[in-house]
Amino acid sequence: MTIDFLGSLFETHAIMWVVVTLFLFNLALTGFEIIIDLVTQKQRCWKDTVANCVIFVAHQLLEKTAIASLGFVALLPFYLITPAHIAMTTWSWIIALLVADFSYYWMHRTEHQHRILWACHSVHHSSKDYNLTVSFRLSLIEGLFEWMFLVPMILIGFNPFQAIVALLLIAQYQHWIHTERIGKMGWLDEVFNTPSVHRVHHGSNSQYLDKNYGGVLMIWDKMFGTFEREDEKVIYGLTCNINSNNPVKITLLEFSRIYTDVKKCRNNRDRLKIVFGGLCWRPSYFKSSN
Repeated sequence: MTIDFLGSLFETHAIMWVVVTLFLFNLALTGFEIIIDLVTQKQRCWKDTVANCVIFVAHQLLEKTAIASLGFVALLPFYLITPAHIAMTTWSWIIALLVADFSYYWMHRTEHQHRILWACHSVHHSSKDYNLTVSFRLSLIEGLFEWMFLVPMILIGFNPFQAIVALLLIAQYQHWIHTERIGKMGWLDEVFNTPSVHRVHHGSNSQYLDKNYGGVLMIWDKMFGTFEREDEKVIYGLTCNINSNNPVKITLLEFSRIYTDVKKCRNNRDRLKIVFGGLCWRPSYFKSSN
C-alpha cells in the first residue's frame, strides 16, 4: 500500500463508521448518566464534571491539528522497513484487536511505572469522582508518545492505519466502564474489563494500586499478576490528591512536582532518575533535607 492510500483510509474505510458510531454512542451514554444523576440527586462533584468536559473539548480541538497525525507519520518508517505485511481481512482485524489489547496492557502498565509518563496519565486518575465524564479526563499530550507502543505491531506486519484504529477501538470500548451505576457482573468480571474491574484500577486503596491494566481482556492481568477483584469500597483519586478542579492545574500539576524535585537534585544522574525513573524513587538526601 502507498502512504497516500494508507492515509486516505482514515476517511474512506468502512471501519471508521464503527469508530464514529461508538464515539457518538459514548457521548449519548454520558449525557444519559448525567440526566439520571440529576433526577436521582446522586452525590456528584459537578465542578469536577465540568473540568472533565473542558479537558475533553480541548482534547478534541487538539485532534484537529498536526498532533492527530503524529502517530501515523511516526509509524511509517517502521512500516517501510519491515518485510512483513499482513493483508486487512476480517480475521486480521480480529487478530489486530487482540494484539492491540496486549500492547495497550504494556503501554498502560508502563505509564504507571515511570514518572514522566505518569505525569501525563495521572490526569486520568486524579478525579475523586467516578462517572462517565472521567473517561474524558485525559492528558493532552499522551498522543505524543503512545504511538511508540504500536511499533512492534507494525514490525510484525500490521499497517499503521490498522494498528492505530485497533488501539482506538480498545480505548472507545473503555468509556462505558467508568461508572458506579453498574455493579458486579459475575463471570464477565473475570474475562473482560468491566465497571467493577476498572473501579479497582482507579482506586487509591493500597490493595488496588497498580492493578487491572487491561483494555478489553483481563487475561493479560491474570498472566502477569496484576489482576485484582473489587472487594472493599473503592477510594478514587491519587494517593496524593490535587484538590483542584482547574483543568490547567489538573493537566500540569505532576509536571510541576517533577520540576520541584529536579531543582532539589545535586547531580544530573539523579535528575534523570527523577524524570524517567520509578514513581517513588527519590535520592536519599531528600529525606535528610526535609
